[in-house]
Amino acid sequence: MSVYIIGAIVPLVVTLLLRKNSNNGKKRGVPIDVGGQDGYAIRNAGFPTPLETAWEGVSTLAELFESACKRHGNKNLLGTRKLISSEVQVSGDGRSFEKLHLGEYEWLTYAAVFQRVSTFGSGLAQLGHLRDERVAIFADTRAEWFIALQGCFRRNVTVVTIYSSLGEEALCHSLNETEVTTVICGSKELKKLVEISGQLDTVKRLICMDDDVPSVASPLEQSGRWTVKSMTSVEKLGQDNPTGLDLPLPGDVAVIMYTSGSTGLPKGVMMTHANVLAVVSAVRTIVPGLESNDVYLAYLPLAHILELAAENIVAGVGSAIGYGSPLTLTDTSNKIKKGTKGDASALRPTVMAAVPAILDRVRDGVRSKVDAKGGLAKCLFDLAYNRRLSAVNGNWFGAWGLELLLWNLLVFKKVRAVLGGRVRFLLSGGAPLSGDTQRFINICLGAPIGQGYGLTETCAGGTFSEFDDTSVGRVGNPLPCSYIKLVDWPEGGYLISDSPKPRGEIVIGGPNVTLGYFKNEEKSREVYKVDQKGMRWFYTGDIGQFHADGCLEIIDRKKDIVKLQHGEYVSLGKIEAALMANSYVDNLMMHADPFHNYTVALVVPSQSALEEWAAKQGISYTDFSDLCDKKETVQEVQASLVKEAKKARLQKSEIPAKIKLLSIPWTPETGLVTAALKIKREAIRKAFSEELLKLYES
Repeated sequence: MSVYIIGAIVPLVVTLLLRKNSNNGKKRGVPIDVGGQDGYAIRNAGFPTPLETAWEGVSTLAELFESACKRHGNKNLLGTRKLISSEVQVSGDGRSFEKLHLGEYEWLTYAAVFQRVSTFGSGLAQLGHLRDERVAIFADTRAEWFIALQGCFRRNVTVVTIYSSLGEEALCHSLNETEVTTVICGSKELKKLVEISGQLDTVKRLICMDDDVPSVASPLEQSGRWTVKSMTSVEKLGQDNPTGLDLPLPGDVAVIMYTSGSTGLPKGVMMTHANVLAVVSAVRTIVPGLESNDVYLAYLPLAHILELAAENIVAGVGSAIGYGSPLTLTDTSNKIKKGTKGDASALRPTVMAAVPAILDRVRDGVRSKVDAKGGLAKCLFDLAYNRRLSAVNGNWFGAWGLELLLWNLLVFKKVRAVLGGRVRFLLSGGAPLSGDTQRFINICLGAPIGQGYGLTETCAGGTFSEFDDTSVGRVGNPLPCSYIKLVDWPEGGYLISDSPKPRGEIVIGGPNVTLGYFKNEEKSREVYKVDQKGMRWFYTGDIGQFHADGCLEIIDRKKDIVKLQHGEYVSLGKIEAALMANSYVDNLMMHADPFHNYTVALVVPSQSALEEWAAKQGISYTDFSDLCDKKETVQEVQASLVKEAKKARLQKSEIPAKIKLLSIPWTPETGLVTAALKIKREAIRKAFSEELLKLYES
């Protein structure tokens, strides 16, 4: 019997000792002396100097793509699902929903994609697009988006990326400011462009990614103002009339990426080939085992730097990219016909990028199914989850070894099937990921989540949590391409001398820091600095603190701009200014929690206006506080605010989804407003923390 005991105990002890030694006190980032403003700087522990490229002889994105195509010609690169059928279903309340039945993935090899990229680049030139003119890609994520991007790179044409959901004013601004002459778009986006054609100053050519070009563009084409072609016809033109190469240099601008816009109109960030390649190379070196056998599910917007960088990484190592959408991602997604497969089930990816909203949706979906089943199934899931959570939190007596294998087989295998069952690594970015969701996904999928921090201005590069870092609430250590520096922000009380952790504004330096904002030198000079050694630094406006192992935690923001869960920025001050015009409002403070996708508001209503409304409605109440608490009162004020918000053309994410009416006015004596009656945001948040929490819990 002793032999069996020893045989069981020895492997366990060895495993625990190895695990303890592998992460105990590991330095992931180390201090470094750098130029520029004084601060506390950290670099990646494994890279003494910023990484610029991970591929020998490759210095641009065009070179990276061509090199990959030569090495992996016969392998699958881009996959798209064929539409089998589409039907409209009407719900009981009269709302209609489109439901799709999609087939299996159909693939283009690296060689086939390279051929299409080359012919598209030649066709673009034959169509009359000149090298110093700019192309805009205005479409949802799909294979043609990637092909068009790489085709432009082979002609050294700068691509302006625009979100397909961008509003009319911001769309016109983006196209006119960059003087775009050619727009590549889908059918849906083409119709939107036709509607605003009178406001577009420089557009000459539209290239539709779909073969069935909408007829609404015909009058503009017949008038001679626009040339409208399908992407297939442009490729055919290039195939019949091949042109010579005009490849870019590392310092040439690859992309002008327009942000979703936080205050007013969006800004265009100028990214060189070297900028993006630095981030692509850095992530390539730290994602474990990222090689040509991986399969990546692409569904995030390619107009966002996170997705654009991810697809270039995947293509660079010879892996496959299968395209999907957030509305068809899983078997239960909104647009998937019941009984048919979602994108994840059909593709069975091994790596994915995700935003917190998607991961929260997966978590909520799993929890609701488990809770609905109840009984033994719920007890088993809760037991398995808690046992594994104990292990992840460092308890030696949690679920390890054979017990872990048992729970994976009995419980977690079904959860993993939601995303295809093969995911081995997840990259989360675009917004903060809650610790609860990170733990849940990590345990249920059995895959590490690399949470990153970066901005469009740094090509999404800044920090990235390593695969063996099981902590939550942090955004990892510096990427190999970046230095992260904290500088004092005395006004906010954050100093690098703070104990026990240095705190301050986060400043990012390295080859991934972009050139600045297009045609906005004043703003560029404000947030971009070049030190005496020639390194560019970007001042993020975010406040962070360093942990002892060199990892970063985001703790605040200098301005009242908040990024919501889906990645949208909302300017609280801008919303407040718009809603203060409402007759029911005496004072108001907007609040946004980055772990949710909507805003809420604390409202001090006008007593006279509200009591007048109540009298007309015949509503009885004991006092003003009682009136503010009534459900119908809250509904009236809420509806009025929504109307005011729409009048001010606020986005959906900017309109408060829930409100709390407060009967006591905010005065300088209460400490909630200044002598000039400006709200003290932090004071109000602290005073009404419970009310704000309830707005998100309800």
